[in-house]
Amino acid sequence: MGRRPPVNPWGCRKMVKIGIIICDRYRTCAGGKCFRALREREGAFSIYRGQDVEVVGYTTCGGCPGGNIEYAPAEMKKNGAEVIHLATGFLVGYPPCPWIDYFKKFIEEKYGLKVVLGTHPIPQKYYVTHKALGTWDSPEWEERLKYVLCDEETRRKYD
Repeated sequence: MGRRPPVNPWGCRKMVKIGIIICDRYRTCAGGKCFRALREREGAFSIYRGQDVEVVGYTTCGGCPGGNIEYAPAEMKKNGAEVIHLATGFLVGYPPCPWIDYFKKFIEEKYGLKVVLGTHPIPQKYYVTHKALGTWDSPEWEERLKYVLCDEETRRKYD
């Protein structure tokens, strides 16, 4: 028997409110892959299966070394955010973001918000390149990629 989604005092399913921060390299991104993955509950958004989700903020990190990381989570928290997703672009860019672990720790410590690494599944083209480069050949990367390293069929859908 499956787990029932959390309910609020009125017996309705609990709405999870999230913020999404993308790497500034992709500042012109319209969010299509992230929002599709959220709708389909794929990649890192698979953790919300059976739950309602509302995006209460979407912005860039502000560029290296992440100047917007200091302020954006505060606004998102004021809008009810409980979880911040650092988008998949932080993980798959060339090179991956060298600040991602610091961003995660900073947001969790300063704002008391849970931080999830990733949004949509890793596109296959990025997977192939990073595998060839050996970028992700460590236990640390296995942990960072745990929500977005899907099967090949799913990765191909996000190319």
